[in-house]
Amino acid sequence: MKILLTGKNGQLGWELLRALQPLGEVNGVDFLEVDLTNSSDVVRLVDDFQPQIIVNAAAYTAVDRAESQPDLAFEVNERSVRLLAELANRRRAAFIHYSTDYVYDGCKGSPYVEEDLPNPLNVYGQSKLAGDLAIQQVGGAHLILRTSWVYSQRQGGFVRKVLQWARDQTRLRMVTDQVGNPTWCRMLAEATAMLVARAGKDPYEWFGARRGLYHLAGSGYASRYEWAQMIFDLDPHPEEHTAQHFEPALTRDFPNPAHRPLFSALDCARFEQVFDLALPPWQAALRMAMEA
Repeated sequence: MKILLTGKNGQLGWELLRALQPLGEVNGVDFLEVDLTNSSDVVRLVDDFQPQIIVNAAAYTAVDRAESQPDLAFEVNERSVRLLAELANRRRAAFIHYSTDYVYDGCKGSPYVEEDLPNPLNVYGQSKLAGDLAIQQVGGAHLILRTSWVYSQRQGGFVRKVLQWARDQTRLRMVTDQVGNPTWCRMLAEATAMLVARAGKDPYEWFGARRGLYHLAGSGYASRYEWAQMIFDLDPHPEEHTAQHFEPALTRDFPNPAHRPLFSALDCARFEQVFDLALPPWQAALRMAMEA
């Protein structure tokens, strides 16, 4: 099986490259190798490699910066995504893409299901939603996996930031009113690899029979405060802490250029029913991530 992976050096892409390699020939690329905003480069890449599956882990994810760079956010998160989806469909390749809980406004008050209407509050969410809609318009054998609060131990995401804050600050404050599903990117990558493995010799047919939008995130949900507290408690080197605990705060206490949804937790029942597969509870995944 020939698999084209974009965004190989991102926190999810790094895990995907390793999870997918046992399943076939994987061509992993990143922005330094292929400019996804350059359509001729993208067409040449797909034509030369002729993949059976395209896994798109590339994205513009700088939520606050997107407010001042909307054109670039839409170029990466919508226009390049549409092109990849079109190229995949023309060549009878399956297309797997990752979306975000930030397409919702967080006002529902309970976990979102796929039928809930999106209403993004910021440019990042708007650009990701535009990408989702572009894929659906193209059709083909696609999976849009909408996820939430993805983290790793490799790069400067939330987990690494909390561990650093615990060492650098004596007073820590964390918001209690932002709620989502912490999702370890390794689990997300391994679930993707399991789907690819099940697809067999004709991924286009297999994914085409199950195509659509699915929520896929860590089971259960937590506030940023609860998540940070567990990261703090699981730190293997607590003797390095200069802070002793977190103090509760609200989102309005930390003004940012981009508005965030407050309750953006995802209900993943549809994915579980269709694929008989679920990510573990976020607490169990975090314990494994901290020991990895």
